[in-house]
Amino acid sequence: MADFGMSVHVDIPLDEALERTRAALAAEGFGILTEIDVAATLKAKLDVDVPPQIILGACNAPLAQQGLAIEPDLGLLLPCNVVVRASEDGQVLVSALNPELMVTVPGRPELEPIAADAKTRLQNALRAVTSPGT
Repeated sequence: MADFGMSVHVDIPLDEALERTRAALAAEGFGILTEIDVAATLKAKLDVDVPPQIILGACNAPLAQQGLAIEPDLGLLLPCNVVVRASEDGQVLVSALNPELMVTVPGRPELEPIAADAKTRLQNALRAVTSPGT
């Protein structure tokens, strides 16, 4: 994956990976604000078949509140997208956008510690997805 995100591969069914991802995000303080089934949407709108892919809009409310207090327009960059999708090798890829990249857009250095915290939490969640006990 390009350096704008971070990801892990898991050799489990997509539904199980999605369940683990939701649980791992919750354990790190993220709620799911949105869920988009990309394959279902493209099938319904364009009648095309694509591999399964779910976009979760994850939000850690305390971190979002801190960031919005510094930069009210930060909402344009929220929530953190986490993607669970079938990959070409038969595994499932779970990816998250790097929040440190997101906060370069407004150019406010005081957002950097908040983004670093969010990144650490997302990295922890991704590691947890690879653990069977999650």
